Amino acid sequence: MTHIDAGAELDPVHPVPMPQRARGLTTGEVAERVARGEVNDIPVRSSRSTTEIIRANVFTRFNAIIGILWLIMLFVAPFQDSLFGYVILANTGIGIIQELRAKKTLDSLAVIGEAKPTVRRDGRATEISTSAIVLGDLIEIGPGDKIVVDGVCAEADGLEIDESLLTGEADPVVKHHGDQVMSGSFVVAGGGAFTATKVGREAYAAQLAEEASRFTLVHSELRTGISTILKYVTWMMVPTAIGLVISQLVVKENDFKDSVARTVGGIIPMVPEGLVLLTSVAFAIGVIRLGRKQCLVQELPAIEGLARVDTVCLDKTGTLTEGGMDVTELRLLGGADEGYVRKVLGALGESDPRPNASLQAIIDAYPDSEEWRCTESLPFSSARKYSGAAFSEGDGTTSAWLLGAPDVLLPAGHPVLAETEELNHRGLRVLLLARARGDLDDPAVKKGAEAVALVAMEQRLRPDAADTLRYFSDQGVHAKVISGDNAVSVGAV
Repeated sequence: MTHIDAGAELDPVHPVPMPQRARGLTTGEVAERVARGEVNDIPVRSSRSTTEIIRANVFTRFNAIIGILWLIMLFVAPFQDSLFGYVILANTGIGIIQELRAKKTLDSLAVIGEAKPTVRRDGRATEISTSAIVLGDLIEIGPGDKIVVDGVCAEADGLEIDESLLTGEADPVVKHHGDQVMSGSFVVAGGGAFTATKVGREAYAAQLAEEASRFTLVHSELRTGISTILKYVTWMMVPTAIGLVISQLVVKENDFKDSVARTVGGIIPMVPEGLVLLTSVAFAIGVIRLGRKQCLVQELPAIEGLARVDTVCLDKTGTLTEGGMDVTELRLLGGADEGYVRKVLGALGESDPRPNASLQAIIDAYPDSEEWRCTESLPFSSARKYSGAAFSEGDGTTSAWLLGAPDVLLPAGHPVLAETEELNHRGLRVLLLARARGDLDDPAVKKGAEAVALVAMEQRLRPDAADTLRYFSDQGVHAKVISGDNAVSVGAV
């Protein structure tokens, strides 16, 4: 809830009184903290290091068996008799090159996709990298923003934070001035700012990530099977090698080098070199084909895991639909005046400094009326499923409005819900505009609200969505859509 106090200053451009804001750190204070090392300097690790990649691909059971036999053959036999060892270079090279390529891409994506928090320094809001945050920085947050460091809430305007990743608590937590905010959580409603109190490795999320970041290889039935074969082959090779050496030295009466060379030549066929190399080549071909489809494979066996997928869970927004929406219909209720309703919607759009996709569509469709002044606002909350605002209209009258889910704002059995259901069946997202009779900060404000209009919005379908789902269906893969939107509307999409 936004409350305007007597000490608030007026913005010459915007008619709404703006409250006093903290100016944040000065440039000098930031430099002092950087010099003391009080910086959020956690290294971003998006993949295994080069050393780990090389070690994992070189030190394998297959390479150990073939490598030892190869070295022995190089000392006791002509060079052409040791050509079998070069399968190690081919097999190892395929794995190393692929993982290094994936690592390069992942590291560049980590930089591109890094969150850019907004900090307030010298009274100005500036976007910086996460690693540039210093202790005591004042960080601005709004819906969808991630809390990147620990801190204490300095400003709160209907601020609600989802801490489910840290505590398991599903419901958003309302934050007030002085409350603690934890890194790893994110904002679901409202806005505000917090002062960083723990940065770098001292932050809660950084400590959790350090404890949990243990790299594990993708499970591969093919590689597991080959490893099992090699394990039994290794045990069988020992008595076989002893028997061959004895037969070559005693029975054939060959010299030691010749006996060893013949022994190695006898046991090499026991190692399934062709199977190992063929598996790596098949994986590599799969990587190349996926690369042509703009897919990134981190490990060769990941292709096998992809081939075993039988269910895909996906979101709707951004996956089946694009991010934006368009208002397609304004359905007036109870003889409401269309011109007046358009002014209300325009004012509601202007009242929220951080509009979500639905409100942004309303802003694009209905321009703000400069005659109206916002006196109170209630930011949208996923827990409430509605937002609101109170206005002083141009003629001096005041009014309060709610905008949100019809099934939340209206009682069960209300006749307007039937119209809402009909619009949902057409794949439209529907919001209800209702006049509120009480104070916006009253939890029961929706009771007795008067339905004024339904705003129907069309979600922009991705052009390739139908082809993608059809492909999954043809491959026998079940697609499950997980969404917080109205189930009927999602089903229509």
